[in-house]
Amino acid sequence: MKNSKIRKILRKAAFWLLVAVIVLFAIFPFYYAILTSFETGSALFEVNYLPETFSLANYVSVFKGQPFGHNIFNSVFVSFLVVALSLLLGVTASYALARVRFAGRGLLLLTILSVSMFPQVAVLSGMFELIRGVGLYNNMFGLAISYMMLTLPFTVWVLTAFMRELPRELEEAAVMDGASPWIVIRRVFLPVMWPAMVTTGLLAFIAAWNEFLFALTFTLTDDKRTVPVAIALISGASQHEMPWGNIMAASVIVTLPLIVLVLVFQRRIVSGLTAGAVKG
Repeated sequence: MKNSKIRKILRKAAFWLLVAVIVLFAIFPFYYAILTSFETGSALFEVNYLPETFSLANYVSVFKGQPFGHNIFNSVFVSFLVVALSLLLGVTASYALARVRFAGRGLLLLTILSVSMFPQVAVLSGMFELIRGVGLYNNMFGLAISYMMLTLPFTVWVLTAFMRELPRELEEAAVMDGASPWIVIRRVFLPVMWPAMVTTGLLAFIAAWNEFLFALTFTLTDDKRTVPVAIALISGASQHEMPWGNIMAASVIVTLPLIVLVLVFQRRIVSGLTAGAVKG
């Protein structure tokens, strides 16, 4: 009896120790970035695990040295545009794939999902020719189109799985009342699809916000760049100086909104990812 209790206590202790290690591993880099963002001068090169100085000079310098505020606006605009397009196309495509019977439906869905398996480098040259061919090079709309390759497959897959589990009686009742497919989508399915849409929309926003390779390749001027590229191109007073304080301050600025979004919508994210996984 005592041995079983000891084993149970040891299992719980091992579990919480593992949780603590994972949390520390995930949070410590961001915590250290915050500490570094408040340090200046020689303090940047000292290893400190507790705050010793507090200065906003790095945050002020980020906005003075380059159009970082405009870069943030670019990222917000592109990310929201990608979310809107992904959800619009994802909802309509998922309706066709989940509710309309046609030959090759399963193969089409697998083809859409397989697009997300290609590394960005493999499609970079072809995407560049496409963006330049339609006259959207160094343009926010060109970036949004390129990001659709990253966000649309997952959006279609999740929304299709969710829509398959919705009762057909809802759709049949609306059709009997003379509703068109678009009215069925807008008035019947959308009100019950919010968990899945919030999940896919938030993940699409994060993917567009953090994307670097396409943003670096398809933009040319500072006023068109997004925050990941702007941070990568932060330079010091000379070619031998690496402004770690400014880089860390900029990283904290662009990471905080994502943390807030995830904390606010964490329950909807989980419910959206698990919706449609189990029947019942």
